[in-house]
Amino acid sequence: MPNLIVVNQPNKWPFHIPGVPVVSARDYLTDPRFSDSRSLKVFNLCKSYRYQSMGYYVSLLATARGHKPLPTVTTIQDLRTPSIARFMAEELDELVQRSLRALKSATFTLSIYFGHNTAKRYDELSRRLFHMFQAPLLRAEFAAAGDAWRLTGIRAISANDIPAPHHEFVIESAQAFFELNRFPARRASRAQFDMAILVNETEELPPSNKGALRKFAEAGKRHRFAVEFIDRSDYDRVAEFDALFIRETTQVNHHTYRFARRAMANNLVAIDDADSIARCTNKVYLTELLTRHRIPIPRTLIAHRNNRERIAEEIGYPCILKLPDSAFSQGVYKVSTDDELDARLEQIFSKSDLLVAQEFMPTDFDWRIGLIDGAPFFACKYFMAKQHWQIRDANGDKERYGDVEAVALADVPRAVLKTAGAAGRLIGNGLYGVDIKFVRGRAHVIEVNDNPSIDAGYEDGIVKNALYDRIMAVFADRVKRQKGIAGERA
Repeated sequence: MPNLIVVNQPNKWPFHIPGVPVVSARDYLTDPRFSDSRSLKVFNLCKSYRYQSMGYYVSLLATARGHKPLPTVTTIQDLRTPSIARFMAEELDELVQRSLRALKSATFTLSIYFGHNTAKRYDELSRRLFHMFQAPLLRAEFAAAGDAWRLTGIRAISANDIPAPHHEFVIESAQAFFELNRFPARRASRAQFDMAILVNETEELPPSNKGALRKFAEAGKRHRFAVEFIDRSDYDRVAEFDALFIRETTQVNHHTYRFARRAMANNLVAIDDADSIARCTNKVYLTELLTRHRIPIPRTLIAHRNNRERIAEEIGYPCILKLPDSAFSQGVYKVSTDDELDARLEQIFSKSDLLVAQEFMPTDFDWRIGLIDGAPFFACKYFMAKQHWQIRDANGDKERYGDVEAVALADVPRAVLKTAGAAGRLIGNGLYGVDIKFVRGRAHVIEVNDNPSIDAGYEDGIVKNALYDRIMAVFADRVKRQKGIAGERA
């Protein structure tokens, strides 16, 4: 698999590594020769991985394209969250003490270049931290606390942060890493038992109403789970449980993502898992992924400041503009003129380097197909709010919603079920809600939602308690497999 280094400005990149081309982030994101490639290892060495920056999108879209990015978006988020970083490094405590015990200073900085440090005595610690936080260039900070050393922070660094005397060593370390032709594997910790359901009682638009939460708890008990509802203040208790079910609206820059990451670090069964959150909550990623796998979607353009004129030319009016992390119809705009387009673009580009421009495809309702373990298990029609083009109309003094009609799977068009299943399986095997517009016998995917809405009296209108039991059965099967008791009845 060919290697590729991606940076912001190749002409300022100080290292020459034989046989490894260097390209700009903008070229990687927009040039078809990269988006059409199916086999690349992408070493993302952009100067910033800030959320929705060019560096962030390089790793995000590399995953969507089937490339192998280093770092991944998951790693980027870990490095941005000091509590997760410190928690994940706890298992290295003995190695940290052994490696640093001879130091007399109060603080210590460890630079890690492709898993190595210039001093051989720190090589094992560098390698383990690199395995845990898989970014090419890292800097870890330690502080002495009495007789012990503690990791106080770890971050990805850019080429500008590397002192000139280290340049030759960086090149040697990079070459040695590339010759291995593999990425390091991440280790996971041991887990506990029971189920936690993460909720937020003050959330304005929660994914489940109180009736549904009660039914989830009852179904959990039927499948031998001791169910406890937790909130964000229970973050430090995640390791007490065997399974985590997130029923709070998820985002990447959010505590829900940190809960999912902590669940993964402790080997819990989690729905939503962190990968599904990162993939589903960004529409730029979904566009790349669905396009690559030839899943039908409305005519779509990933837009940035340098190609904004193509929106009117290629998509036409009216068209839909979407913030990459929009949800519940928020951050989604319909524009019908050049002036409206320009105003919305400035608003969106102030928050994100990229956006999704999509053909407006009017329908009376959207299909919502619920998937778990890759298979449909409920279906609904979400009707548009009265005299509005979306399911939710928040423009007036009072929010209005369209009707929700549960439908038996046997009555759903075959093309809708097939397309929904294909789209969801690209994300993973978790719990997803796939939104589809069915026009002239053809199904077009609008969204794949992690953490889909499941409200008592709506999505469960046909299948009733079987909906809740199906989800808990998946949890039970996965927990049993982890504990080596597959085959025992839940």
